[in-house]
Amino acid sequence: MLLEALYHVPRDKWAYAYDSSTIHLRIRTKRDDVEHVYAMTGDKYNWDGTYQEIEMEKAAHDLMFDYWEVAVKPKFKRLSYAFKLTAGRETVYMLDTGIQHEAPTPPGDHYEFPYIHEVDLFKVPEWAKKAIFYQIMPERFANGESSNDPENTEAWGGVPKIDNFFGGDLQGVLDHLDDLVALGINAIYFTPLFVSPSNHKYDTVDYKQVDPHFGDNALLKQVVEACHDKGIRVVLDAVFNHCGEQFPPFQDVVKNGKSSKYADWFHIHSFPVQVKDGVPTYDTFGFYGNMPKFNTANPEVKEYLLGVAEYWIREIKLDGWRLDVANEVDHHFWREFRQVVKKANPEAYIIGEVWSDSLNWLLGDQFDSVMNYPFADQVMEFFNGGMDGYDFSNEMGSLIMRYPQQTNEVVFNMLCSHDTPRLLTRVGNDKRKLKLCVVFLFTYYGTPCIFYGDEIGLNGGGDPDCRKCMEWDPKKQDRELYDFYRMMIDLRKRHPALRRGRFRFLQAVKNDPCIVYERIDEQMHFTIWMNNTGRQRVLSHPMETEDWFDALTGEGVKPKNGTMEIGLDPYGFRILCRKLK
Repeated sequence: MLLEALYHVPRDKWAYAYDSSTIHLRIRTKRDDVEHVYAMTGDKYNWDGTYQEIEMEKAAHDLMFDYWEVAVKPKFKRLSYAFKLTAGRETVYMLDTGIQHEAPTPPGDHYEFPYIHEVDLFKVPEWAKKAIFYQIMPERFANGESSNDPENTEAWGGVPKIDNFFGGDLQGVLDHLDDLVALGINAIYFTPLFVSPSNHKYDTVDYKQVDPHFGDNALLKQVVEACHDKGIRVVLDAVFNHCGEQFPPFQDVVKNGKSSKYADWFHIHSFPVQVKDGVPTYDTFGFYGNMPKFNTANPEVKEYLLGVAEYWIREIKLDGWRLDVANEVDHHFWREFRQVVKKANPEAYIIGEVWSDSLNWLLGDQFDSVMNYPFADQVMEFFNGGMDGYDFSNEMGSLIMRYPQQTNEVVFNMLCSHDTPRLLTRVGNDKRKLKLCVVFLFTYYGTPCIFYGDEIGLNGGGDPDCRKCMEWDPKKQDRELYDFYRMMIDLRKRHPALRRGRFRFLQAVKNDPCIVYERIDEQMHFTIWMNNTGRQRVLSHPMETEDWFDALTGEGVKPKNGTMEIGLDPYGFRILCRKLK
C-alpha cells in the first residue's frame, strides 16, 4: 500500500455537512492499490455506545488516485472518526495524527467534525436541482418590437459581427415563452439587459435601467411575471467586475482626473486615464479600454453594486444572478454579495463565471454554482475522439471530486455558450455526436443549460459567429433534433435518479471509446450505453436481474446468462432502466 498517496483533511470537500443530519467523508488512495476502506466513527463522549464501522464506496477515480466516500448520520450531530484501509494482508489506520499499522485507541487522535450547525450548512436552492436552463442573448433571440430597434439595424438572420444589431428585444422573448414551455425548459439565463452601447451589453452604463433597445423596466417585470406564471425561473447577468467606459462615474474620472470623487472607484495607475500603445493606464477587463475594472474593495463601489444586486431581486422577483468574470473580483465582495442576495431571496441561485477549479468560491460563503467549462471541454474532447473511455472516466472522476455533493447537484453544465463555438460546430457538424453529448449532459450530475438555437441546429464558430439570430421558421429548423432535445428534457424531468442519483462508470477501458455508466437512487436504476465510434458495436456488461426496459421506448430488454448485450449503431446510444421500488 502506497502510504504517501493517502490523503484526507477534516474540512472543505473532504469532510462536510451535506444536510442537518448527514456528514460526508472522503479519502484518497493510490489507483487500484487498496481493496477496502472503512470509516471508524462514533461520538467522542460515548464512543462505545455510538461506534460504527462503515464500509466506504469507491465513488470515483482519476489517472493516479481512487476516491472513497461515505455518508454518516451521527446520532448527536458530532463525529469523531478514523479510517481503516486494507489490501491483502496489510491493514493501516489513518488518523488526525498520521498513519499507523496498529489499531488506534478511540477516540484519541481521531479526526473530528465537532458539530453540524444549521447556520453553517452550505445550502443550495432546491429548484436548481430540477432546473433545465436556456441561455438567451436578447439581441439575437427575437425582434418583437421594431420601434425600439437601434439605428442601422440589419435584417434578421444576417451575418453576426462584433458591432452589428438585429433588433432582438424583451418583447421577442415574451412572444416566444410558449415555445420554451413546449421545449420543456423551466429556467432562463439572460445575458446582460442593462443600458449599454454594445450588442452584448457587457459594458454597462446604467445598472438600474433596461436598455431601451430591449424595452424598459416595466417590460422586464412583465417578462419575469409571465415566466413565473409558466413555471420558469429567471437569472440575470451581473457584470460587477467592470463597467462600460460611458458609465457616469468613470466619465467623471476622465473629465476631472485625480480630483474626481470617483477616482478610487477604479484602479487608476496614472492620469489622465487613456490607452497608451494598446494598454490602458487603468485596470480593465482584459486590455479592453472600454471596460474599466471596478475597485470592489472601495466601500462606495461595494454599496452601489450590492444595491444593484438587491434592487433587481426585489423589483422583479429575480431568481438569481450569473456573475461575469467572477474570479477577478475579491472574495470579500462575493461573501457580502451572498449575504445581501440570500437575505432578499433565500432561494436565489448564484452562478459564478470561473473557468477552472472553483472550490474557493464553493464552500458555502460565496456561490452556489459555477459555469462548468471544464465539463464541456472534457465532453467535447471525448466525443470528438480525443480520448478513450479510460481517460474520459478519469477526467470526469476528477471533476466529480472537485466539489461537495450539493455543488455537484447544481453545478451549471453547458456544452457551449456565447463565449464558445456552437455545439454543432464543436462536433464537426455531426448530429450523431451532438446527440451523444446531449445524452451525457442530461444524464450527468448538475444543472443542464442549452444555448438558444442549439435545439434546432444552429451552428457557428467562435464569437461573434456563435451569436447568430435565432431561426424561427419551422421549415429552416431541424425539427428532428428539436424533438430529440424535448425527449431528453422530459426524461430528465420525470426521473429524479437522473438529477440526484449516484453516477458511476461501469465500463470505461483503455483503447476503447465506448462507455457504459449508471445513475441510481432509491427508486430507479439507469444504465447508459454509448458507442462513440463510427462503426457498429455490441457492448456487454454483467446484469443480474431481468427487469430492464428501454427508457425511451418502454421495450423490455433481458440479459442472457447474466450478461446484457446491446447492439449500437455508429455513434449510437441506448438508455436502460429498471424500477427498484
